[in-house]
Amino acid sequence: MSIHRVGPGKRMSEISVFNGVLYLAGQVPRETRGRDIREQTAEVLAMIDGLLEGSGSNRSRLLSCQIFLRDMALFASMNEVWDAWVAAGQAPARATVQAALASPGCDIEIVAVAAA
Repeated sequence: MSIHRVGPGKRMSEISVFNGVLYLAGQVPRETRGRDIREQTAEVLAMIDGLLEGSGSNRSRLLSCQIFLRDMALFASMNEVWDAWVAAGQAPARATVQAALASPGCDIEIVAVAAA
C-alpha cells in the first residue's frame, strides 16, 4: 500500500494518507496569534475543515484529535468553540493537554486524524 503526502515540505507534510486514513499535521493559528483563545480555536478548526474538505473528508469523519493548550486555564473557553463546531453525535476520541508550544503567540495546536 502506498502513502500519499499532501503539501510535503522539508520538515513535514500537511497531511499523510494511508489506507483510507488522513493524518493531519498539527494546526496552529496564523492570523489570530496573540488573540483570544476563542478566535485562535475558531481559526484552527476552520483550517482543519479546509484540509479535510480538500481531501474529500469532513469533520463528521474525525477519528481522533489531540489538543495542545499553552495553559489549561484556556480549556473552558476553547471548549465553547469546539462544542459548537464538532458534528452532533460525531465527536472524535480526544485528548487535551497543556504544553509549551513551539510557535510564538499560539495558545493552541490541534492534531487530527480522520477517515478519508
